[in-house]
Amino acid sequence: MKLQFFLNGTDVVWDVRPDEYLSNALRRHGIFSIRVGCDESICGSCTVLVDEKPVLSCSVLAITVNGKHVTTVEGIQEEVARLSHFFGEEGANQCSYCGSGMAIIIHALKKEYKNPTDEQIRDFMVGNICRCTGYHSQFKAIKAYLAEGK
Repeated sequence: MKLQFFLNGTDVVWDVRPDEYLSNALRRHGIFSIRVGCDESICGSCTVLVDEKPVLSCSVLAITVNGKHVTTVEGIQEEVARLSHFFGEEGANQCSYCGSGMAIIIHALKKEYKNPTDEQIRDFMVGNICRCTGYHSQFKAIKAYLAEGK
């Protein structure tokens, strides 16, 4: 099947199978920032934005993004670099397997809330499992990152 959509602002046309998940299609086309940690919509590592909303790409058929805008971390590189600085300062990165999904979630959080509360930040983070940290350092890094933009 032909799939036409906007990937990080670029119009693309791909051949996809009718049963192919978006995560697999993205990886098959060289977008390796998409991590698939569970294949069950649990870990959040495969999170992308579809029309500016976070979506678990391992649970969405690729064909459903036809005509839509898909954003991966490649599409928000400047923001990812700034965020990475704060994660490094707080010791919040270890293996970084969850990093790309978390960066997408934080990007979405920043767009949705001007001044998110601690509870709103935690609500956004809940779908992104990190097996290396206790989340406290990540939470502190996110708060510092969001405070910088004020």
